[in-house]
Amino acid sequence: MKRRDFIQQTTAGAAAVTIGSLGLSSFTTSKTKKITILHTNDVHSHIEPFGPEDGRNANKGGVARRASLIESIRNENPDTLLLDAGDIFQGTPYFNYYGGELEFKLMSMLKYDAATIGNHDFDNGIDGLYAQLPHAKFSFLSANYDFSNTVMDTHVKPYQLFNINGIKIGVFGLGIELEGLVDPLNFKETKYLNPIEISEEMTGILKEQEQCDLIICLSHLGYNYRNSEKIGDLKLAASTKNIDLIIGGHTHTFLPKPTIVKNSENKNMLVNQVGCYGINLGKIDFYFDSENNKTADGTSIIV
Repeated sequence: MKRRDFIQQTTAGAAAVTIGSLGLSSFTTSKTKKITILHTNDVHSHIEPFGPEDGRNANKGGVARRASLIESIRNENPDTLLLDAGDIFQGTPYFNYYGGELEFKLMSMLKYDAATIGNHDFDNGIDGLYAQLPHAKFSFLSANYDFSNTVMDTHVKPYQLFNINGIKIGVFGLGIELEGLVDPLNFKETKYLNPIEISEEMTGILKEQEQCDLIICLSHLGYNYRNSEKIGDLKLAASTKNIDLIIGGHTHTFLPKPTIVKNSENKNMLVNQVGCYGINLGKIDFYFDSENNKTADGTSIIV
């Protein structure tokens, strides 16, 4: 995304929104459970913070600052998940030299729970991505990349379940079409499947079979493509049901708070993305009452 499209960041949260409902409201009861979702996207190998001369990004970002911020939020609420929406690789000499090893080791130290795969994560080829997997102590999720005939087969899950304080959370991943973005020699026989069709399949499994209370999509599709048939997060949200939150990537879209979207059943769900380069950390708080009805609010925190 170009500089002129940069949306000014704020730490002001979104108004509470009732998820999976037709209206907006907030609630608090003595039995409310709070689940915090932290997320990044398109970090692009930015290990160190920006320097004091780096314009509007001066003195922002960096893994050390992110680690401190994440630790303070986890101390406040241990019921926290940390997720990434892809394009972990490519952007600084750290990737050129270490090939992704450092990025995965640092994410493991920060205790990421899961990530999806972005197009730049194929920049050293699918074999280069595979070679770094031993350094990742977190899961890679992608439901619409068929890796059957590649070295990544069985190393990527379509979805993962988390049970936190009695709340069952299902997280699945989606990647952008690689044809035209990535040299075919780099992704080899990886097959791209329609993300809307796959999302309906995934949410059917997670909602009906697994009985999840919260469903999150980790997407590297991009936020929105106006006047295009291309599927971005806003189109995905409006065309599907049962997703509560789409955490996006690819378009480097800086959102100060999540976008509320009506899904195919005219119910509320959220789409969020926090730009690029580790400048911001997304934070979405979900609140569940005694019957597991849920509301949410969210913000983008400058690191």
